[in-house]
Amino acid sequence: MDRNLLNYLILIVGTILIALLLSMILRKLVNVFIKRYSKVIKSDPTNFSFLKNAIPFIIFTSATIFIFYKIPYLKSLGAALFAGAGIIAAIVGFASQKAFANIVSGIFILIFKPFRVGDVLELSNTQKGVVEEITLRHTIIKNYENRRVIIPNAQISEDVLINSSISDESIRKFIEFGISYDSDVDLAMAIIREEAVKHPFFLDNRTQEEKNKGDHPVIVRMIGHGDFSINLRAYVWSQNNDTAFVLACDLLKSVKKRFDHEGIEIPFPYRTIVFKKDTETKPAEDKR
Repeated sequence: MDRNLLNYLILIVGTILIALLLSMILRKLVNVFIKRYSKVIKSDPTNFSFLKNAIPFIIFTSATIFIFYKIPYLKSLGAALFAGAGIIAAIVGFASQKAFANIVSGIFILIFKPFRVGDVLELSNTQKGVVEEITLRHTIIKNYENRRVIIPNAQISEDVLINSSISDESIRKFIEFGISYDSDVDLAMAIIREEAVKHPFFLDNRTQEEKNKGDHPVIVRMIGHGDFSINLRAYVWSQNNDTAFVLACDLLKSVKKRFDHEGIEIPFPYRTIVFKKDTETKPAEDKR
């Protein structure tokens, strides 16, 4: 084998290995930095996460340029490619429109921060979870089934998002109850308030002015007259999205038990079923 060719192969393999090793080391260092110091220095971990995922791209791009520069044949090939850069750029640009759109959208997410790593995010397609990672191409969301939802940055940038953590994590949860028309509405409202305030995840979010006025920390309103029930809605505050969900589930159970004990009926629709054969036999009976 030609000695120069062997040297070039060693150079290529060595450069790739060094780039791979350097990429792994830097990604681990940045990952450790994110976990240990982002909270200490009160910095948004989204910035570091995006940088961590950009490191391999930067390193391998630099390694490719280095290899082209060091090997004469590739250097001349690179010059020829550069001469036809207009045509190549058009071809590559057409082929990588979506990839480029995802990268640009990822940069915009980093700059404008509609969401960050750790935010609870809900998309218009009802997907909901915690933002786990933002890469150059996509955003990874861990949903509440512990599955990873991978969404291209261009798509998530155009979607309608509900961010439960962007500025204030506290949640005002709407919890609805139906009672019969014969039930005591005031007693039902009082039971709902009592059970909500007793829950450990309940948050008293009243202002000082509201406290001085004596406003109750839980608002319960009648929101409608249904076909077979009076509909009540409780407005209950909790610390964050997860505790609000648990509070709502527990409150549905505890209020049901109190309603049963206090004689408040939770109605359900009644239906009358008429069998066709019964209507067919009646005329014959009438003739007899």
